[in-house]
Amino acid sequence: MYDDPDSRSVFSDLTAAATGDDGGEDQYELTIGSAPKADDKSVERELDEMLESVEAALPADHADFDETIIKENLDEILLMLISLRGETHGKELISDLTRLFDAQLSPGTVYPSLHQLEDDDTLRMHKKVRTKEYSIQDEHQVRVTVERTMLQHLAFGYLLYSFLPRL
Repeated sequence: MYDDPDSRSVFSDLTAAATGDDGGEDQYELTIGSAPKADDKSVERELDEMLESVEAALPADHADFDETIIKENLDEILLMLISLRGETHGKELISDLTRLFDAQLSPGTVYPSLHQLEDDDTLRMHKKVRTKEYSIQDEHQVRVTVERTMLQHLAFGYLLYSFLPRL
């Protein structure tokens, strides 16, 4: 793929995969806000489909995410997971991180991020009888945060991609 200048760019493929821009209808619509709690199976299916579309756009068989990358982008990943679920608790998020990214993050890593996002008024916390559930409070802040991080990663990835032909 790197040697063929006529082939589609990895970044074009990723953009198309993320936006569902394949000439058809959108594949994914991220609902942010006070959505009702989503069905676990439908959320898992949607997340699996999102990862499959990313992997299909990459010039590799499988997308592996280093635990370091997950930790560095934990806020954005948590916001994505909470947005998809509508309302969720920390244990469910830790389970998602393990299943989706093979990241073994401790509660001592995840909960401080959740608390900081709540302190920043990005998340809303609801105390339940035996747990705390989190939902999105500020849709605009979620969008700004995720877009800023995405652009940084795409720019860095494109820099690395443009370097490859020089080897």
